This record gives sequence, C-alpha cells and structure tokens, in this order.
Amino acid sequence: MHIIIKLIVKTMKDNIHPKYYPKAKIICACGAKFEVGSTQPEMHVEICSSCHPFYTGKQKLIDTTGRLERYQKMVAKSKTIKETKKTKKAKKKA
Repeated sequence: MHIIIKLIVKTMKDNIHPKYYPKAKIICACGAKFEVGSTQPEMHVEICSSCHPFYTGKQKLIDTTGRLERYQKMVAKSKTIKETKKTKKAKKKA
C-alpha cells in the first residue's frame, strides 16, 4: 500500500510589496529629526520620544482639535449642575 502525497507549493506574488526605505526621515513638531526604516521616505509627526511626557517626565498638555476646550467646558457645566442641585436642596429645607 503506497500513499501518494501531492505537495502544493505556493510562491509569493511579485511586485505587491511597497518600497522599503531603510533611512526614512522622521520630523517631529518639536523640531527633533531622526531616521528609521519605513515604507514612506519622509514623515511628519506631532510627538516623539524627545517631547513625550512619558519619556521626559514633564507634564505637557497637548491640544488636538480642541479637545482641551471641550473637556474644560464639560467640567464647568458639571460644576454648575452640582451647584444648582445644592441650592435647590437648600431652598427645600428652608
């Protein structure tokens, strides 16, 4: 009894992979520049290891599309709601 095993070998497709740039330039908003490997020759980033609070140990507020203003409005609104509830309770007791 012989079992015939048929092997199917699939090859990789040609010309489907993007071009790789081993020395792509990365430019941060803080002014830092460095080189890494990437599929794009040049990239602009908003934050890098030179200015990120986790690596620098300094607190820095980064406002992206008005998120900070929206957060501050939300906090202010919640404070006013709490104050109005307190005044209503005080008026009911009096």
